[in-house]
Amino acid sequence: MTYGNLSFEAAAAVAVELTHGGSVRGFQEGLGQNQVTIFLGIPYAEPPFGSNRFLAPAPASWAGVREAPTWGPTAPQIPVDYPFSKLIHEPVIPGSGCLTVNVWTPNVSGSRPVMVWIHGGAFRTGSGAVTTYDGSTFARQGIVCVSINYRLGAEGFAYLPDAPANRGLLDQIAALEWVRDNIAAFGGDPSNVTVAGESAGAMSVTTLLSLDLGLFRQAIMQSGAGHCAQEPEDAELVTAELARRLDVEPTAAGLAALHPDIILPVQDAISKQVVSDPDPATWGDSTVMSTMAFLPVIDGELVKKRPIRAIADGAGKDVPVLTGTNSQEYRLFLAPVGAIDLLPWLEIPGVPSAVGLLKKYGIIPAVQNIYNTYKAQEPSGTRDGGLFSAVMTDFFFRIPAYRVAEAREEADQSSNTYVYEFDWRSPKRVYGQTQLGACHALELGFVFHTLETSIPITGENPPHELAAKMHAAWVDFIKSGDPGWQRFDTTDRPVQTFVKADDIELVEDPRPTTRALWDEFVTFDGYDKS
Repeated sequence: MTYGNLSFEAAAAVAVELTHGGSVRGFQEGLGQNQVTIFLGIPYAEPPFGSNRFLAPAPASWAGVREAPTWGPTAPQIPVDYPFSKLIHEPVIPGSGCLTVNVWTPNVSGSRPVMVWIHGGAFRTGSGAVTTYDGSTFARQGIVCVSINYRLGAEGFAYLPDAPANRGLLDQIAALEWVRDNIAAFGGDPSNVTVAGESAGAMSVTTLLSLDLGLFRQAIMQSGAGHCAQEPEDAELVTAELARRLDVEPTAAGLAALHPDIILPVQDAISKQVVSDPDPATWGDSTVMSTMAFLPVIDGELVKKRPIRAIADGAGKDVPVLTGTNSQEYRLFLAPVGAIDLLPWLEIPGVPSAVGLLKKYGIIPAVQNIYNTYKAQEPSGTRDGGLFSAVMTDFFFRIPAYRVAEAREEADQSSNTYVYEFDWRSPKRVYGQTQLGACHALELGFVFHTLETSIPITGENPPHELAAKMHAAWVDFIKSGDPGWQRFDTTDRPVQTFVKADDIELVEDPRPTTRALWDEFVTFDGYDKS
């Protein structure tokens, strides 16, 4: 086995005894002050299959010392499709024991701040084994870094009458409980944990924040906020369609009769149809608005209300929060398939249009006003697809992030909330000469300072100085709860913008005209279609 340029067989082994479970043996990488001790694929719960399938996670245990030199299996998933697979690498590792954590620590002695990373992937792809998430960079800054896997798709989020809801969230909570109980053995401080995530991982973090679990001190949400949660009746529509296509009962017992490999392609087809044909009559408003078929459900037990509403009511108000987005998020979903160059604004018979998609998403009020306002804001010559990308970036990412910051101030004006925007534009060209720009997921290599593993999306020669400064801000927040800029308030609306190493500045209320368009549509109670 190798990790980076290091052969495990040649590395110094380090063993620790866990509070619960057994003992694990990891390995050291690097020399001197750069030395990091790494443990990969540690089970925090038993494999969620066989008799454990569709159940809440059960704590893992084993006898003796467990070797931890390699990544654990990924949750069942279908690899990312071309052309996106050329931009973002998501490894798929076979095996049933997918509920694992990975730990990077400067030293197994001491008591250091901890960051727990929850990966993204639209709740149906991803893992902690993505090379961009290499926690060594945080460990070299004196932070114990943990990444986790959790159940995805139908296994983790299908709403079933005979199974606990939100099993993927229950997995995340079990992993955080594992950190609370065991991280001291790895040199971490269980009372100083920051939970962080991107995209679906950030939506997960916001949901966890809204539950007031007391399992973390600080929270980081990158490109994901608190509006995406499924109403139970909408989740039932998705489950019913999944079961119909699989010819089984819409229950845990019905799905458990099938191997995950049989469910995956059907699950994937439904997920893609929710995006390509977002019909509220078929999938329900909350599914269409989220653009995802499988996601956390407002089940009335674990998740009692939409996360943004719970936060507005005061949940998590004492937890310092760092939240933000990239300035051109939606380009990742449109540019690689050419839609950003070809999508028309007005409806043309037989051709998808921006107007048609906005109507299906329920964004009906003032469609023409949206067009005129964004047309005036975007650079001259921006095509209709580019305008649609800007609209969807704000609707799905930027405005929900602002709502979290606003909701926290409404709940408690002394709450510590810091907002950022990442605006470095990738020169990477896709679909001819179209640039990805400051698209979704681009900031990950900068936050982790792992640009060398992010080349497909960043292009060649990305700015390492900017990555060093952004990474340092995240390190400061994890250590102190303050990334180094003014906290958010609804008067000045300060947002720290990262453009290039010598162009990092605090901007008050970026793009206020387009922001104001959403004031009555994206609310603390979700998306108002009236």
